[in-house]
Amino acid sequence: MNKLFTTAILFSFCIAGNSQINKKEDVKAIKSMCGCYEVEFNFAETFQYSKDESYVPSETKYDRGLEWIELVEDQPNKLVLQHILIVNDTMLVKHWRQDWEFENTSFYQFYKDKSWKYQTLAKDDVKGQWTQRVFQVDDSPRYEGSASWVHVDGRHYWEDNTDAPLPRREQTIRKDYNVLNRTNVHEITKDGWIHDQDNVKLLRSENSTDVAIAKEKGTDYYKKVADSKCLAGQKYWKENAAMWKNVRDKWQTVFNRKLDLNLENRVNKKPLYSYLFDLKADTPKAETDKIIDTFVKR
Repeated sequence: MNKLFTTAILFSFCIAGNSQINKKEDVKAIKSMCGCYEVEFNFAETFQYSKDESYVPSETKYDRGLEWIELVEDQPNKLVLQHILIVNDTMLVKHWRQDWEFENTSFYQFYKDKSWKYQTLAKDDVKGQWTQRVFQVDDSPRYEGSASWVHVDGRHYWEDNTDAPLPRREQTIRKDYNVLNRTNVHEITKDGWIHDQDNVKLLRSENSTDVAIAKEKGTDYYKKVADSKCLAGQKYWKENAAMWKNVRDKWQTVFNRKLDLNLENRVNKKPLYSYLFDLKADTPKAETDKIIDTFVKR
């Protein structure tokens, strides 16, 4: 066999082997975000760019909670993590959800207000990367982006920049911007993990340049604690998982259209999460499908 040809084959095997090792490390890092965590939520505006002299920055936000993170789907190229927020051991909120998909090429990129643009990337552009998709409490989309997990010098982290809607904490108090450009870092630590954010508040309108209003720093600390502290969250998910799977499946049908997506903010003065949170665990799929359809603009 030609020596040069043999060397090329060995090199290809090495690359393939390293890719599989890296992917295993990626999966391990993503799965390590599951479990029971004491969480600190911290957000503060850092720089102001508004020309309005009467501009008032958002107050510094600090909050705490207990969160159960359930591994809902465990497939070779897709992992789904559902967050359940536990407040004062009595109040349970189906919180945000994060899906991780390996070498994904289809994206719903947030545009502004309640609209997302469907886009695709070439396979070479996402080779070795994981897409993180983040969803609202009602499983409607928030934002998504693709990047590689990095495992170096004992650190394990993933970093991406993408546009997103206003966070819930700002939706009712801020009308001067409609896009949050987010740099998200998920880093695994010895105590749990950190969601670090460097955000820019943007005002976006049709056919004009984005206007930066302010910058924001966010750091959420997830400290691992015994799973027994989150029994209430585990119980909630066990009782309600089937209904929420129906909701996820309906949204997937919507996403599979591969068209730009525009959603109603409210129907009959109620947001989508309000309708879904009022449902019983045994609500049939036909009913949840119908509710979601009323929010999807044709």
